[in-house]
Amino acid sequence: MKKQSGFTLIELVIVIIILGILAATAVPKFVDLEGDAQGSALQGLKAAIEAATTLTNSVARIERKKNRTGESTRDGVELRYGYPDSTAGGIEKALDLSGSDWTINHAGRRTTFTPFVEAGQTALRNCNVIYTRTNNADTRPEIVATTTGC
Repeated sequence: MKKQSGFTLIELVIVIIILGILAATAVPKFVDLEGDAQGSALQGLKAAIEAATTLTNSVARIERKKNRTGESTRDGVELRYGYPDSTAGGIEKALDLSGSDWTINHAGRRTTFTPFVEAGQTALRNCNVIYTRTNNADTRPEIVATTTGC
C-alpha cells in the first residue's frame, strides 16, 4: 500500500487563519487612511458651513436685514447682504467653531479652512474648504471643498 502525504483540513484552516491575522495587522500600515479621514472631515465642514449660511440668512430675513451690509444678527453674527461675512465675527461665529482642529485664514472676501497641522509640519495643499462671501443680495456665498490633496 502506498503512503499518502499532504495537509489535513485542520492544518489548512489554521494556516489561513494565521495569514488572515497577519494581513489584518499589516494592511493598515500600508494603506493611507488619514487622507480619507481628512477629506471626509472637509466634506462635513462644507455641509456645516452651508447649513450655518442658510440658517443665518433665515434669521437675517426674519430680522429684515437681507439687503444690508455691516449689520449683525441678534446672536452677533456679522452679516453681508443677509449672509455671514467672511470674518471671524461672521462665518466663524455662525459655525461656532471651537477647538484647534482647523487653521482658519481670512483674506479679503475669502475664508479658508484647512486641517490643523502641528508646528514644523507642512500644511496640505488642495485640502481645504473656501468660503467666499457674496457681493450682492441676489447670490449666495460660494462654498468649495477641495479634497484632492488630503
